[in-house]
Order: sequence, then C-alpha cells, then structure tokens
Amino acid sequence: MISSAMGTKMKPLILAFCVIFLCSALRAQSSAWQPSPGHTQLPLWPAAPPDARPDTAPETAETTNDQQSLVAGRPWVFVNSVSRPTITVYSPTASNTGAAVVVFPGGGYQILAIDLEGTEVCDWLTARGITCVLLKYRVPGYPSKPTENSGPYPKFPMALEDAQRALGLVRLHAGEWHIDPHKIGVLGFSAGGHLVAAISTHFAQRLYPPMDAADQQSCRPDFAVALYPGHLSLTPNTIDLNPDIRTHITSQTPPTFLLQNEDDHVDSVEDSLSYYAALKKAGVPVEMHLYAQGGHAFGLRPTRFPATRWPQLVETWLKTIAMIPE
Repeated sequence: MISSAMGTKMKPLILAFCVIFLCSALRAQSSAWQPSPGHTQLPLWPAAPPDARPDTAPETAETTNDQQSLVAGRPWVFVNSVSRPTITVYSPTASNTGAAVVVFPGGGYQILAIDLEGTEVCDWLTARGITCVLLKYRVPGYPSKPTENSGPYPKFPMALEDAQRALGLVRLHAGEWHIDPHKIGVLGFSAGGHLVAAISTHFAQRLYPPMDAADQQSCRPDFAVALYPGHLSLTPNTIDLNPDIRTHITSQTPPTFLLQNEDDHVDSVEDSLSYYAALKKAGVPVEMHLYAQGGHAFGLRPTRFPATRWPQLVETWLKTIAMIPE
C-alpha cells in the first residue's frame, strides 16, 4: 500500500540524523542510561560479546536542550558509547495480547535515540497489550567517523549480532514473560530500521559461535516494522537494493511494514522503495506508506504531518496479520 505519490530525490551524503541534531547542540550529560523505576536492564551476553572492541569512552546518556534539536517541541535523550549491550523488558499495562516487539532505536549506528525511538515506543506498545523489549545495542558514540568505527552489517557485525541474540533471549524466556513465541516482531527507526531489514534477512545462521540455550532458539522475527530506514538502497537516486540485504530475501522473510517521507533528507525514499520492491518480488507480504512531508527522526511524537499518525496504521496492520486480536 502506497499512501502518497512517489518522487525521487538526491540521496544526501548523510549517514545519521545525529549529525543534524548534534553538531551545534548544547547537551546535558549524565552517566550510563538506566530505565525508569520498575524496569530492569538485563545483560545481553553471558560474557564478553563477540567482536568486542576496547572501550574508548564510558557510556553516557545525554539530553539535547537547544531549540534546533527539539522534536515536536521537546528535547530527547541519546546514549553514547555502548559497549555492554542490554535488553529491558516492559510488560503490558493493558490486557496481554501475547505479542512482543523488540525495539531498535535509531542513531546512525553511532548513538541511540533511547527515548524518542525507544522508551516512548514501549509506552505505546505496552498500553496496547504488547510486551516491549528495548535493545540497547552496541554503538561507538558521537562524534566518530562512521566509515571507520561504526555502520551496518557486514562491515560492522556488532549490532546485528546483538539483535540476533536479543530475539533468541526473548524466545527462550517467552513462557516466563508471558509471550507467544510465534508472535515476536521487531521495530526500528533509521539505522534501527536498517537493523530490522538485516535481521529479517539474516536469521538462518548466527553470526557468532553459540554461547548458551538462547542461541539455540530461532532469531527470525514473526513480523517487522521499519520506519524511515537507511542504508538499504545501493546508490543514490536508484531503487537498487543493497546486495547484503537483497541476496538474503526469501519467502521466509517476515511480513513487513514500511513508512517514509519523500522530504526525508537523511534517509531517502529510495531506501524504503528498494526494500519494498524486493520484498514484493519475493512474495513477502509488505505494506508501505509514503508521505510527501514529515522529514526524519520524529519517533512517535505527533506533529502537523500525517506521517506521525503511523502508530494507528501499525496497530491496524498487526490485526490484519493476526498478531494482535481485532
């Protein structure tokens, strides 16, 4: 489903929305990010994670506090220098549907927009009876050179390793956490949207040697939601899909929901178009929504642009694929 006319734009040489917001932003810094009271972070790995790199800086949580970086009139929090990835489980506050969503915040594979594209998503999901599992995956922090220190799989496998591990852990603990192991999906924004596509196409084999029972579980998502994803089109102004994704799309790739704006100057509309076309060709159920305006990195915060009403679209879609009840 395409909900607006499609146009093409020159894809800018910008790898992360954090560059837009953070270059001149004034920031309030704190220690490592912690969830709100009542929620506990769990270590993702039982020991050192695979492909671990020496810590270059301690993890910090920072709040943007200048006018330029506000989203829907509010500041947002980003996490820097994650070397010890975690998950945080948010249980439903409404009647439990049995469904669960592992959430991948965006941030250009450099930072994590932990509230804008993380905890605020969990608040929405849990109020709809869906368990939310927030993944704090490995990122080097800002500023860094993306081509040298961070980026998507395959050059940098760490985030995808963390995503595979997280899906396995959720399935291992499905009974304990009151989750249906056949209704576990993923949702991500920007770079996190690319991570959604990566795990949707790289689940047949772990990228790392199995460590315990969690790694014996399937890491295939049952459904996938990618919002303004990046790193998918091969070259600017084309809908040629990156071969690291294209060559792994099969009929087993999970049903997918895509959303992007034509005026997104960070991740261009071709990123979503290329993935949509490849999924459709493979016979994968896919629903796509394109809008003329709305920009990038708005999370769940409503603005005057209709794209920010996407949560209602996702809820309807989850009903049509029988992941939550009508």
